Order: sequence, then C-alpha cells, then structure tokens
Amino acid sequence: MSDADALRAVQAPIKKRYRERPREARVTLRAEGRLGEGLSCRVETGKALVTAGLHPATGGTGEAACSGDMLLEALVACAGVTLSAVATALEIPLRGAVVRAEGDLDFRGTLGVSKEAPVGFDGIRLHFDLDTEAPEERIEQLLKLTERYCVVYQTLCRPTDVRVTRKNY
Repeated sequence: MSDADALRAVQAPIKKRYRERPREARVTLRAEGRLGEGLSCRVETGKALVTAGLHPATGGTGEAACSGDMLLEALVACAGVTLSAVATALEIPLRGAVVRAEGDLDFRGTLGVSKEAPVGFDGIRLHFDLDTEAPEERIEQLLKLTERYCVVYQTLCRPTDVRVTRKNY
C-alpha cells in the first residue's frame, strides 16, 4: 500500500462522516495561558509548557518565547504538515523540504511610540525549499493546494472574527 493509499484509507471514513453529518466537522480548538513570573505568560501547548515573554526589541531578555515568533512557527508547522499531506495525496515525491516564514514588525506600534506605526506584522513571507524532481506544473499544484488547505495561512490571509470577553474570579 502506498503512502497516498494509506492516507486515503485513514481520511476516507472521516470525509464520509463529515459529508453525511457536517456538524461533526466543527471542532473548537482551545489554548490557555496563565500569567507567570515577571512579564510572562505560561501556555500549555498540549505537548509542552511554553513561557512567552517580551521580545528583546520591547525590553525582553530573549529567554522566553516571543508570541510573534510563535505565530510564525505555527504558520511554518501548519504549512509543513499540509505540504506533506498534499504531496502524499498527489504522490509527489519529496526527498526533503524546508519551510520558512519571516515577518516584519515595527515595534514603535506596540510600544506606543508612534500612532502611525501598525501594531502587528505588516508583512509575512512564507517560503518553501523543496528537494524534488517533480515537474514544475506539479510543484505549482502542490504549493497552490498547500496554500488552500493550510489553516493558519488561510486564517492570516482571510481575517477571522475575534471577540474579547472577560470574567472576574
């Protein structure tokens, strides 16, 4: 059985169930953080505990993870897994791949130094280095479908509704 056949075998019953019962396809993912020592937030990722803190460009020490870096890491992780799944499904042989993301921030915005400077990334670039002998049209198809099905990429490109709530405890 090929990897593509194995992937189809795993996903076929899931896809069938979602076609028949679309409500079951709706899943709520969750993340939670608790304020930690100093200016930090401890986030349970499901696999590890990550302490996030200020980026050195805003006064952080650089010892804690930066949430901006974590956003780019989430994009790279999602794009990498999606690339791998699409390549497997399309039977495009990849000997290897490196996925990189970089984003531009003007920290004057987040520090309140300039109201003209945006808070957040004003540009993100996603790059793929592929080790494959697949023809160019197959590579273009691979990348097009990776963009289409990458949850984090699509969320960043198509902003979603984010609501803030609070409760006192």
